[in-house]
Amino acid sequence: MDHNAPESRKRSPWGVLALVMLTGIAMMRNGVDVPLGPPQPAAAAALDSVPDPAAAASTSDSEPDVRPLPYAPMSRVRIPALRVDAPVVDVGLDPDGWIAAPPPRDPNLAGWYQNGIAPGQRGTAVVVGHVDNRSGPAVFFGLGSLEKGEHVEVERFDGRTAVFEIYGVEVYSKNDFPAARVYGDSGHPELRVITCGGGFSKANGYDGNVVVFARLVRTR
Repeated sequence: MDHNAPESRKRSPWGVLALVMLTGIAMMRNGVDVPLGPPQPAAAAALDSVPDPAAAASTSDSEPDVRPLPYAPMSRVRIPALRVDAPVVDVGLDPDGWIAAPPPRDPNLAGWYQNGIAPGQRGTAVVVGHVDNRSGPAVFFGLGSLEKGEHVEVERFDGRTAVFEIYGVEVYSKNDFPAARVYGDSGHPELRVITCGGGFSKANGYDGNVVVFARLVRTR
């Protein structure tokens, strides 16, 4: 991928975003039957509403006047509460129109939707990863256990780090995925971290997606 491409190529076309919103997102179509399964979001972590990030900033630990960053691809994602520290690869859409998952063989690997927003840029960036693979739990296995106020840190190829604060964790059915709610542009820098979740069957895999909602609170 050309990380120095013109800005017109770095911003996601509305046509591609519309396709993603219509089809939703699927990670692994056939997960692994892990004993007890991955943790599911607690009621206390649910979104209170779709908040105004500018108003919420006054109650978070964000820097005063934290400003969006310019475009730069992401290189690594860290979630301290889960001890996640994973490299990131660029992903696009698979032949069926879903956001593609990163290669499943490496359990410690995440994917950034490269046709969308860069983390820290104004808009909603999307990071995906497997909940498990044939060997067992994978990079985002614990995503459903995250709580409000915890952080996701994103390293970028420009040397900057964008720190996002979690304000909600939800699980949605893949058959009724609220794409506009998940991917919608609030006008502020936001991040969604997504993996499989919900119920599981050997025939159909996971029937839902766990979605972490987070907003930019700090850069360094």
